[in-house]
Amino acid sequence: MMIREEMEIIFHERIAEDTYRMTLQGDLPAEIRQPGQFVHILIDQSDSLRRPISIADADTAKQTLTILYKILGRGTAALSKKQSGDHLDVLGPGGNGFPIDSITAERALLVGGGIGVPPLYYLAKQLKEKGIEVTTVLGFQHEASVFFEEEFRELGEVFVTTNDGSYGNKGFVTEILPALEGRFDTYFSCGPAVMLKAVSEKLDGYEGYLSIEERLGCGVGACFACVVQAPEGDSKGYRKICHDGPVFRTGEVIL
Repeated sequence: MMIREEMEIIFHERIAEDTYRMTLQGDLPAEIRQPGQFVHILIDQSDSLRRPISIADADTAKQTLTILYKILGRGTAALSKKQSGDHLDVLGPGGNGFPIDSITAERALLVGGGIGVPPLYYLAKQLKEKGIEVTTVLGFQHEASVFFEEEFRELGEVFVTTNDGSYGNKGFVTEILPALEGRFDTYFSCGPAVMLKAVSEKLDGYEGYLSIEERLGCGVGACFACVVQAPEGDSKGYRKICHDGPVFRTGEVIL
């Protein structure tokens, strides 16, 4: 169930280049059912446009949820100016996340790129709680943009790649994958569609789940700004990222 409430900011800090971590407190965390869901934030009351941001962590006991976001435009730039004690109009949780309750694998591979990394952290924590071994591959542009490496290391083995080789392994996340063959039963990936397409091709034959990290329109399924094509023969012909996703099984949509 989605709810709307004024949530209080209780923590906010810069953690990497143009990247911030914010913790919000309120009743909404009790409604989160799956890792991979998102919240829709109204940053300024004078601006009617809400920004969808993935949930990176949640604690129902403390009534908190954490988001990690990158400054990409006017809205997120304004969000970065908010301080502890401020309140935000938040709608959520939205979308369908990773089906954590139905996962039966013993070993999982998580592959995240850039701002696609945040929802994988909450997923990794829940997989670990189920006794599933977690290996994570994190991809960033360069050293200054790397974040949450240590947090993931607390949950399992981690490989970091940077496009320019300034930190970790040089190249894209897909270049690490061949060395991990046989070390996982299923995989989960989040990032831009072009990265997800490359990952799913590299891991063809494995059961996988893909979370598409793309800009959304309304965020509640009312518009068609985030439509992706379904396979040929599908009766509907398309899926809405915000409503049907953002998480899809491999093969459920055409990237």
